[in-house]
Amino acid sequence: MQDISDKHAALSAQLGTRDQLVRLRAIASKETHGTVPAIPDNIMIEQAHERSAGYGIPKSATPDYNPLGRADLTLVLEQNRMLHSHAAPVMETLYEQIINTHNMVILTDVHGLIIHTLGDADFLEKADRVALTPGVTWSEQSKGTNAIGTAIAEKAPTIIHADQHYLDANRFLTCSAAPIFDVMGNVVGVLDVTGDQRNFHKHTMALVRMSAQMIENQLFAAAYQDAIKLSFHSRPEFLGTLMEGIASFTPGGRFLSASRSGLFQLGLPMSALQTHTFSSLFGLPISALMDHYRTASPGLLELCMHSGVRVYAKCSDLRLPNTSFQHASGNARQPDAAAAAAAAASAPSSHEQSKARLSSLRYLNTGDEHVAVVIDKLKKVIGRDISILITGETGTGKELLAQAIHNDSPRKAGPFVAVNCASIPETLIESELFGYEDGAFTGARKKGSIGKILQANGGSLFLDEIGDMPLNLQARLLRVLQERMVTPLGSSKSIPVNVALTCATNRNLRDMIARNEFRDDLYYRLNGLVVRLPPLRDRTDLDVVIEKLLAAEGNGIHFTIAPEIMQLFRVHNWPGNFRQLTNLMRTAMVMAGADHEIRMEHLPDDFLDDVALAVAVLEKPAGALAMSDTATLEDVELSMIQQSLAAHDGNVSATARALGVSRNTIYRKIHP
Repeated sequence: MQDISDKHAALSAQLGTRDQLVRLRAIASKETHGTVPAIPDNIMIEQAHERSAGYGIPKSATPDYNPLGRADLTLVLEQNRMLHSHAAPVMETLYEQIINTHNMVILTDVHGLIIHTLGDADFLEKADRVALTPGVTWSEQSKGTNAIGTAIAEKAPTIIHADQHYLDANRFLTCSAAPIFDVMGNVVGVLDVTGDQRNFHKHTMALVRMSAQMIENQLFAAAYQDAIKLSFHSRPEFLGTLMEGIASFTPGGRFLSASRSGLFQLGLPMSALQTHTFSSLFGLPISALMDHYRTASPGLLELCMHSGVRVYAKCSDLRLPNTSFQHASGNARQPDAAAAAAAAASAPSSHEQSKARLSSLRYLNTGDEHVAVVIDKLKKVIGRDISILITGETGTGKELLAQAIHNDSPRKAGPFVAVNCASIPETLIESELFGYEDGAFTGARKKGSIGKILQANGGSLFLDEIGDMPLNLQARLLRVLQERMVTPLGSSKSIPVNVALTCATNRNLRDMIARNEFRDDLYYRLNGLVVRLPPLRDRTDLDVVIEKLLAAEGNGIHFTIAPEIMQLFRVHNWPGNFRQLTNLMRTAMVMAGADHEIRMEHLPDDFLDDVALAVAVLEKPAGALAMSDTATLEDVELSMIQQSLAAHDGNVSATARALGVSRNTIYRKIHP
């Protein structure tokens, strides 16, 4: 059996010493409104068995393993969408720590109903015997004493091993479960690792508890996106680990909530903290915190808690007030209602945020050799103040890679701001990037607007389609990058800015330089490291990519693809790359519905026509089409259509019938 001890050490590396892990366990056993004495395992299990007997469940009974119907399960998944979206990437990381150990990772809702699983193939057959699948409930009322149900009942991490299960049918299992708490201390779900009882390992519980706390911290961050989030600990090296405390405050400084580790360090119950402010807890006005983060390179803050304990602190995702152009006095003007509404409208959707959480370099490394080389290069320069330029065709995942670079960087707690230089009108891109003061131009927003570059201060700025930036703005951008100062339109004040820069383009910038369409000095400032993402048709990991897409878009439902459809996918040229593949899969999953298998009838007609044309090209006798060695598949397809049109005297309908495609496909290919 694979040694889990080494993997436990790898995941807990961020916690440091064993003493820290012991402290984490103390935190995990602490309820939101105070501590409860630890109950010895044997007493807890006896009490759980007594409850199970009180529910009238015979130990020899055959459990009900019938899952919810499709409609009911879909409703449960929607009700737990936030929990699932934050838990899925953590579950994937946890599963990597226990892979090939005859275990599976399970996520349930607050009632013990399974909503998502990941498991070893050799254990899934055994799991099916006890229905460890989405839609099955594992509460104590339903299955008697088991780790999931008992963790919910006790509101505490629970191990149920072998004969400790109430039902005889479940005694071949060993289960380690930890409840997941929301920001107010209520149980919202359970994270569980279940496996064959012969493969029990004492470290599994620690992995589960750490992973559950990671999910809680993600839920905490999502619940207070517009709040000031302060991370703190008495030792600076613990910041950024599970040991750090996290507390949220309104922009005015009123206390909102704290993570379980934060409550432990603050030493007060939630009810008492509701009467506090940032100033009363940390002895510093909230305005001083804001001023600290307006500097170019803000370091850690040293604060004194109300208890007298000194802590180190930092803010993550701190959104300074809009139009916070730094004047000589250091004061900032507050944004008006219109500015706040505009900021809310431009905020990323929950779907986009879910994708962002899934994106990391590890997640994107799906087996293609070229992509693996790109990721290996990026890992060496992340955090080294080296600009990165990503090239590749449209839809190859350049923005997703840029997000992954940010998520894996030391700046991951800061903002990630993406700007598509091709989508902003040339007359507006300057104000969008650099911001402007009140009255800078006709139609300018009252009290001005902060630009994208300043929004990214302390984090990462991603300039997509950098080749479409107007020449006159390229000079301004170069100056900002060199001087690390931004001067908003209409202002004489320059503001320090500290950003990590990643750019992307699908154009050949060297050719543009030769045509005087792109500045060579800016190019050499941007290309600290240039990487190229291959088009989807050239990648060797299509099967893995599609599997991950199905998992990410399935909302906990397991979809499969019929073998003959996978063959079509391998033949297709994918001119739209991942953008085309993702949209196709979303549509096909909706069309498949309760079938859960994507088949021919679930695919759009234009895709089938394109595939049919590609197959016709592949089946054409050698030499039938005189093409150069550098001709692309699109060139060959167009040549075949033109020859067929000529053979049918320009009759589009006859040509379409001869090639087995629709007339629309013929028109689309000859008039792109």
